[in-house]
Amino acid sequence: MSGTMQFPKSGIFFLQTRDLEITTAFYQDILGFDLVLDQKSCRIFRICMHAYIGFCITEGSTGSEEVIITIEMEDVDGFFKHLESKGITIEIRPRLNERYQIYQMFIRDPNGYRIEIQKFLNPDWEAQHR
Repeated sequence: MSGTMQFPKSGIFFLQTRDLEITTAFYQDILGFDLVLDQKSCRIFRICMHAYIGFCITEGSTGSEEVIITIEMEDVDGFFKHLESKGITIEIRPRLNERYQIYQMFIRDPNGYRIEIQKFLNPDWEAQHR
């Protein structure tokens, strides 16, 4: 990261839903948010220029596992090194997630919320994200 802090490209809050169709109808049809990526079990909506909300199907998790704060970064490996240099415990080291076409890693904040640092590899995301 060559000494300078890398700024995120965008932010996504992922929440769980038991009914993706009803959730989609609410956020897309009633609130008017654009559906920018449908990953079958997760759907991501644009809520403003570079902020998104995603909903994923769940079978009923509870607590801090229901929320994932996702920060989109171009250089996941560089940010991983930055976090390690700060002594942050890495929950899941950088890895490829083929199912969602992302390169990702996970840490936890002091409240126990999962923070995902990721880079989208899906060309559909890049097309919608510009």
